[in-house]
Amino acid sequence: MTTAPAAARSGRPAPRAPGPAEGPPYGSNPGPDDDYRADVLTSVTWLIRAGAYVLFGIDLFTHHAYGPVEHLAVTIAFGLSGALTLWGLLPVGLGDGTARRTTVLALAASVSSAVAVQPGATTLVGVGMIATIDAATGLRRSEGWCVFGSAVLAAEVGLFFSTADPQAAQGIPLLLAIGLLTGFNRRAYRVQAEQNKALLAQAERLRSEQRRVAVLDERTRIAREIHDVLAHSLGALGIQIQAARALLTDHQDTDRAIEVLTTAQRIASDGLSETRRAVHALRTDTPPLSEELARMAATHEQRHGSTVTLTVVGGAAPLPPDRALALVRTAQESLTNAAKHAPLRPVTVDLRYGDEDVTLTLTNPLGRDTPSAAEPPPDGTERTDGTREGTAGGAADGAPAGAAAGRGTAFATVDGGYGLTGMRERLLLLGGTLTAGPADGRWSVTACVPRQGRAAA
Repeated sequence: MTTAPAAARSGRPAPRAPGPAEGPPYGSNPGPDDDYRADVLTSVTWLIRAGAYVLFGIDLFTHHAYGPVEHLAVTIAFGLSGALTLWGLLPVGLGDGTARRTTVLALAASVSSAVAVQPGATTLVGVGMIATIDAATGLRRSEGWCVFGSAVLAAEVGLFFSTADPQAAQGIPLLLAIGLLTGFNRRAYRVQAEQNKALLAQAERLRSEQRRVAVLDERTRIAREIHDVLAHSLGALGIQIQAARALLTDHQDTDRAIEVLTTAQRIASDGLSETRRAVHALRTDTPPLSEELARMAATHEQRHGSTVTLTVVGGAAPLPPDRALALVRTAQESLTNAAKHAPLRPVTVDLRYGDEDVTLTLTNPLGRDTPSAAEPPPDGTERTDGTREGTAGGAADGAPAGAAAGRGTAFATVDGGYGLTGMRERLLLLGGTLTAGPADGRWSVTACVPRQGRAAA
């Protein structure tokens, strides 16, 4: 069976260039909604930066008086640091984007911090804080540390060449450290959000794969049911029709031909009933296993006149449909064999619910044509369903009945049963077992399936 390629093998779109508020992608696969939210967040972040920059300028140039040199230095530092910060945040430039971004933001923080030590210019350190926050939000922590270290070093150098009071400038490194920690916290939040997004996407792919596997399993189960019901019924029906034609053309035995056709009609009716039962069993609202066995027991008593005793031991619990159906098919085949080989003999059906397994056992007295364990039939081989195969006195199971009729021997046909061999194969696929054979004058069939999903290797 050819399966569809896994979602993990599908192509991934190329990551977008990191925006000022988004930063480099952390392995996410953005969709339309993510793009919209990122655009909104980018716009809000730029508005906050622009508003803070305007407030810094208002405070610097309206609330403080500078000398000519100090005023020129503050003006140049304010404009240059703002331009460098804007350049560092925009996704443009040459060479390595990360290196260029870190270098430009470090220059912006250094310029603003070096001049912020001047009396009345402390507000200028806010531009350096913006640069430090954005650098610490980057892909690598080293970016934030580089910008923070450059800004602190520049502040110390500016303080060395300035006449400002060193005590008044001690808060500048502290403000830059606050910006660094804020950027690291922002980065951690973004990384966690991206990881959660990736986990959600992976969980969605896993759910999609599970749904696909469930669909394939259901198709396989339906195909198995169609094969078990229709293929065997139609095959047996074809053999009966061939036998009837052989009786009419080769032997002109109309009475025997009518009997064969009557059997063929019964096989067709049974096949239709089995098809309906299989469709019903494939649904999720199938009745409990004990109720289905009770219905089968009542039908067997009505059709064949045999007494069927059903015993249920243990706490009944719902089984998966495929396991319950396997036990139902085993019971059906065993009852069919009992009616054929031990007619009018009582049948005992024992259903036991264990902690891990569910066991179904059907027993009936050996019939006259049932081989014993000590004396295998001299003219054939023993099958798991108690019938004989390749006998000289009748047609082998699955052989054209007309061949037997043509040899003048006793005529034998097959019915619509599926055989315990097929049931054993079905149970093995489910991790179960099937045993069948004579013991103490009784024929016993025991099927066992796990209650949970334990499949055979």
